[in-house]
Amino acid sequence: MTEMVSPVAGRRTATPRGGRAGGPAKRGARPRREARSRREASFAPWAFISPSLVLFAVFAFAPIAVAVVLSFQDVQVFGGGTWVGLQNYQTMLTTPLFWTSVWNTVVFTLGTVPTSAAIGLLLAVMLNRRLPGRGLIRSLYFLPMVVSGVAVSLVMVWMFNSDNGIVDAFLQSIGLPRIEWLSSPSWAMLTVILAVVWGRIGFCMVTYLAALQGINPSLLEAAEIDGAGAWRRFSSITWPLLNPTTYLLMVLNIVFSLQAFDVIYVMTGGGPGFSTTVLVQYIFRSAFTDGKMGYASAVGVFLVVVLLALTVIRSRLARKSEELA
Repeated sequence: MTEMVSPVAGRRTATPRGGRAGGPAKRGARPRREARSRREASFAPWAFISPSLVLFAVFAFAPIAVAVVLSFQDVQVFGGGTWVGLQNYQTMLTTPLFWTSVWNTVVFTLGTVPTSAAIGLLLAVMLNRRLPGRGLIRSLYFLPMVVSGVAVSLVMVWMFNSDNGIVDAFLQSIGLPRIEWLSSPSWAMLTVILAVVWGRIGFCMVTYLAALQGINPSLLEAAEIDGAGAWRRFSSITWPLLNPTTYLLMVLNIVFSLQAFDVIYVMTGGGPGFSTTVLVQYIFRSAFTDGKMGYASAVGVFLVVVLLALTVIRSRLARKSEELA
């Protein structure tokens, strides 16, 4: 310690050796710097995701809000609208074609979601082993996913053409009659489902393949040493570990199926006789063919509510299954 002579009455004060007056002020500056660092650290994540939030708000939240407002109005494609309250929703619930599109959507979803997931899982298990040309085979199965949906639809229209399609030509070569795949109400939905499944199994395969490669091989090796067969190892080890991936694929495939439009529009246009008219196709027809924007918005709001309800229900079921496990 050193002594300093104060100019006031010659009073002596003690200060730390090598130190300077104002030490408590410097000690008080550290908490302020730490608080500022914490504020900057909490602000940084929001700064990084803000562009995505802005885009999502502009292209997702804003259209939904506009659709909700339009659903309470009688709006034409061009021109203003008049407020009609719940009339569009009442018309929707009493229109037979609306319920036909709902039923077609259910059939289409049930036909595409489990089928594409099951075939994708089968291909992933088969291709998760050492095979000659394994990379090429994976690429060929995934190729339809990166091709435009319109291009896939045009190929399917050519394949299932009842006049010169290769599918009917093959049926005739083995002695079976031709089938009106796209012009028969009984076969049109099945044809569209086959086209969508063919284009979607590559996505399911790659997703399951990534999950399979993340499973610890020692678990399967230990089960094999204990005498568990291939099916036992799959049902008791592999399949339970794939539950999160299955949940993800189910949610995504349901959303894809409920929003399907391009394949159906190109292949059948919703026909014949509204046999392939799903909800999105019905919304498009109501808005741009019939010119009923308000009514189409009401159907769109109904579709959004269904999507949200299915997502919430599936999330709760997945959470309960994880708790039981």
